[in-house]
Amino acid sequence: MKEDFPPSSHVPISDSKSILKSELLSLLKTYNCYHEGRSFQLRHREEEGALVVEGLLNITWGLRRPIRLQIQDDREPAHLSPAAWMPGQPSCHPKEPLLQDGKAAAQKPSTQPPEHQAEGSRDGPEPLEDEETPQLMRTKSDAACVIQRRPRCRTPGETQRIRRHRFSINGHFYNHKTSVFTPAYGSMTNVRVNSTMTAPQVLALLLNKFRVENGPSEFALYIVHESGERTRLKDCEYPLISRILHGPCEKIARLFLMEADLAEEVPHDVAQYIKFEMPVLNSFIEKLKEEEQREIIKLTMKFQALRLTMLQRLEQLVEAE
Repeated sequence: MKEDFPPSSHVPISDSKSILKSELLSLLKTYNCYHEGRSFQLRHREEEGALVVEGLLNITWGLRRPIRLQIQDDREPAHLSPAAWMPGQPSCHPKEPLLQDGKAAAQKPSTQPPEHQAEGSRDGPEPLEDEETPQLMRTKSDAACVIQRRPRCRTPGETQRIRRHRFSINGHFYNHKTSVFTPAYGSMTNVRVNSTMTAPQVLALLLNKFRVENGPSEFALYIVHESGERTRLKDCEYPLISRILHGPCEKIARLFLMEADLAEEVPHDVAQYIKFEMPVLNSFIEKLKEEEQREIIKLTMKFQALRLTMLQRLEQLVEAE
């Protein structure tokens, strides 16, 4: 049942839980002290009497299956100039200066707008268009077109560098022929969110950032503790608030993105045994079996005594009649 709390004194954690604003501000202060001098500090403001926190939220990849990237980017058509398409030419063969994304400058000056060239690289030191996640070639036909127009005067070093950037997204393997993206398990990314965004909204924002074709319903967010305890965030919970409540240290608790149908919650009572070796766990099982046998014997003797007492009482009643 959803509870109503005064917006001026409480901040919602979920539909049915909330926390005092003063308590959350104290935790937020500790959080920002931990990240002092870094971009992970959170800001807060008041909106119509409600406290809103915003900033970068770290999310760890915990996927066991590869995910699919979108075949085309939303911004891709905006980069095509009218002069790039010639009458009578195949639709997948634009002029070279556009398809090379600014990389054919070694042969002739680039005709692209300055803002198009400036978009090239946010993930690496060199201005290569292929390094920007939303601008990667993602289908077999696109890759074939790029290979056909690749200038033949490139050195082996340039070819190897461009191939490396085409095949990776933030260091994760990417197959541009099948549009399959395999994030390294345990690697971390981040997304800018606020405290009013629920778990499905954060998932949708993260998937849109990487142009992931899979829907948000296929995934879930989990809080994974150092002990192995794993708790799934409900759809009505706010991941940024949960991050603040669990503290700033990623070693103690991390926010994982996992498959909704593969990942399972691990309660604290089970998590405390996860890190033990098999011989130790087997010894625990043997001890539990011995304790179980002792309890069985004790209960058996107890009910045998009760049965004997009842039989004796029945005999006394029969004799009395």
